[in-house]
Amino acid sequence: MTEEDPLGPLDPDFAAQFTRDVRRPPCQLYLVSPLDVSGAFPDRLARALDAGPVAAFQFRVKDIDQHEAARLGEPLRAICAERDVAFIVNDSISLAKRLDADGVHLGQEDGDPREARTVLGPAAQIGVTCHDSRHLAMEAGEAGADYVAFGSFYPTTTKQVSHHPDPSILSWWSTVFEIPCVAIGGITPVNAPPLVKAGADFIAVSNAVWGGDEVAAIKAFAELLAPSTFGTT
Repeated sequence: MTEEDPLGPLDPDFAAQFTRDVRRPPCQLYLVSPLDVSGAFPDRLARALDAGPVAAFQFRVKDIDQHEAARLGEPLRAICAERDVAFIVNDSISLAKRLDADGVHLGQEDGDPREARTVLGPAAQIGVTCHDSRHLAMEAGEAGADYVAFGSFYPTTTKQVSHHPDPSILSWWSTVFEIPCVAIGGITPVNAPPLVKAGADFIAVSNAVWGGDEVAAIKAFAELLAPSTFGTT
């Protein structure tokens, strides 16, 4: 069931009035794994990270035990570390600790950022899914999250979603708060520009990269996110 945001809807004219704040760093790419990271996937990840700038990689697997998840995640963590790409574990604080990950991304049912901070330490990057809710995002920020994620902005086959925010939520957040925001959900090089222009600090992508040629996809995103494209430096 979709909960109504206690803060109510945003002014529909807000986004049209917003210009990306050039004082914020340029938008960066946040890469999310497919559910199947077995077989040749480590080689695909290495090729993708070598093809262009990627700020972070989220290790996202489902329906396997933690021992198997750790076995699959360890080589991916090493690939990211060799390239200075943040390795973020989805959902599980304990798995993030086990893998010595750079951080954890929490859904609304996956734990509290305060708990994650206690377990993972002050340097951990902690993100929280906030769907289409300004209220949830503010709560996450107050709890110590390092970034908040909004979405799904577009139809996606990666997961079932019931929240579809307007890009104006990115405009509102980036105008009012310094904590970075991540846009997620069905994002491709073609439909990403409105989200970047609205104020996304990161765009999270999965199938747009892993559903085809990962090298070509990363290069396309790199061209799109070049600082000069949106007037940032």
